[in-house]
This record gives sequence, C-alpha cells and structure tokens, in this order.
Amino acid sequence: SCKVFFAKDPLKIVRAQGQYMFDERGEKYLDCINNVAHVGHSHPYVIKAATKQMELLNTNSRFLHDNLVQYAQRLTATLPEQLSVCYFVNSGSEANDLALRLARQYRGHQDVITLE
Repeated sequence: SCKVFFAKDPLKIVRAQGQYMFDERGEKYLDCINNVAHVGHSHPYVIKAATKQMELLNTNSRFLHDNLVQYAQRLTATLPEQLSVCYFVNSGSEANDLALRLARQYRGHQDVITLE
C-alpha cells in the first residue's frame, strides 16, 4: 500500500518533532506531506491545549459545545464580512466532499474538473 510514495522499501516512521520525522534507525526526514507546515509535530502548545481539551471532553463536532461557537467567532472575526459561516470537518477528504456538495448545490451543476 506504500508503493505510491516508496518504490522500494517503505519508511517505518516511529516519531516526529517539529518539521522532521524519524525512522526506526534514527534517520531524519523533512516532512513535506503531513500537514504540519503550520506548527509542526509535537508542538508543546498544541500538546498542552489538546491534553487540556481531552481531559474535559474528547469528541468531534457532531455535538454542540461552546468551544465550537467561540472558535467560529474568533475565526470569522479575522475574515471579510461575507465569510461568516464555518463548517468543521475531520479531514481533507471530508473538506473536499463538503466543498463539492456545496458547489453543486449552489451552481446546480454536477461536473467537476480536477488535476492529477
């Protein structure tokens, strides 16, 4: 299943720190594909915030919680006024699926053009 990324021997990554990932032999690799460009792996602030939240409640956005509303308000306050709605999703795949469904609903078309 790793042939897409690794033609010969797949990497066995065992840990990560900042922008780097480390394999089982301690080799360091620059991580350019795992969506870590914003804060990196194992960022102390993110770990602290995630731990604090998981100690209180560990769930997703299907249930109402004040933190979702507060985050949406803080986020939209930084955006132009016409961008005032937030959709919270779990992954890039969910985000793409939602974007397609919204575009199809808005435009009334089913066609999609993508680049490989």
